[in-house]
Amino acid sequence: MFLPVRGHSRGHDRERDGGHGGGEEAGRRAEPGSSTRSGRSGALKAVGLTLAGVLVLGATAAGWAYWHLNGNITGVDINNALGDNRPPRTLAAPSGEESDLPGGALNILVLGSDSRSGTENQELGGGDSEGARSDTAMVVHIDAGRTSATVVSIPRDTLVARPSCPLDSGGWTAAAYSAMFNSAYSVGGPVCAVKTVESLTDVRMDHYVEIDFSGFAKLVDALGGVTVTTEQDIDDDKSHLHLEAGTHHLDGTRALALARTRHGVGDGSDLGRIELQQMLVKAMLEEVTATGLLNDPARLYRVADAVTGSLTTDTGLDSLAELTTLARSLKGLPAENVRTVTLPVVTAPYNPNRVVAKEPEASELWESLR
Repeated sequence: MFLPVRGHSRGHDRERDGGHGGGEEAGRRAEPGSSTRSGRSGALKAVGLTLAGVLVLGATAAGWAYWHLNGNITGVDINNALGDNRPPRTLAAPSGEESDLPGGALNILVLGSDSRSGTENQELGGGDSEGARSDTAMVVHIDAGRTSATVVSIPRDTLVARPSCPLDSGGWTAAAYSAMFNSAYSVGGPVCAVKTVESLTDVRMDHYVEIDFSGFAKLVDALGGVTVTTEQDIDDDKSHLHLEAGTHHLDGTRALALARTRHGVGDGSDLGRIELQQMLVKAMLEEVTATGLLNDPARLYRVADAVTGSLTTDTGLDSLAELTTLARSLKGLPAENVRTVTLPVVTAPYNPNRVVAKEPEASELWESLR
């Protein structure tokens, strides 16, 4: 904008002076132009310094955010603890020519623990302060190509052969027969949970992910809540949830209560609760898809902070870079392509309060995931 104004002034001076621009007047007229250029240079320099400052602050903030989120994650070296005596890995499909993202089939054991570690978990009704149990267990199978997935829920009351598991402190847990499935986590933590699932399924768990009560509630809140539809009234004093049949938008605390409800639905068994948990999983996936989460950096950060703050993974996923790579590889997986099923079970013949895998249906299900 400065150039046209200066050009107009010089033309006007030449007309007034008969077209001659020499002598002292010309010299004096040059001084304001120099001042303008100097002022413009100073202004540009100030703008440049300001932009540089913004970029430095932005890079610092981004670096801090990455460091903060990365530091939130707890890693467990499951592969090293279990060694080679495991089911074979699923052969990875080659990446696409235009993508550096993995594309092979993947099996992930996802556990929700009822740990009472920390004030927030205690307030939300976690387990005893001496330890925790796997309150929810799901094997997430992602098909080769990563455009569809199957989520298999394992009832925690399922009786299984629990193998001997290595302990962090040295030594091994005792093997047990007809043990409740969720006891594996209680006696041997994530390592024993993975080993027990692999013993039950003969399917290699490529990754392990665990989130506690507090983390689940924060995740739902960060998503803005979830919308679910219940087909019957829920009146459960133990989970502190009271809902009439119908559609409800739940915050994190009430979504967690729904995930924990068992006495207010069906026959009061874990099977009724699993149906509610599967409904919540689909609702959360639909919320992510419908709200364009990946296109909202501020909201995405809040979700990432909520997730990583209460997350335990195997060492193959215990960094933000590894989690991001996994998430990017799933960008072609819509919520409607996620199938939820429950391990086929029947009432245990020697304990009416427990269940055992129903054969041959259970074996056929696991075979489909290999």
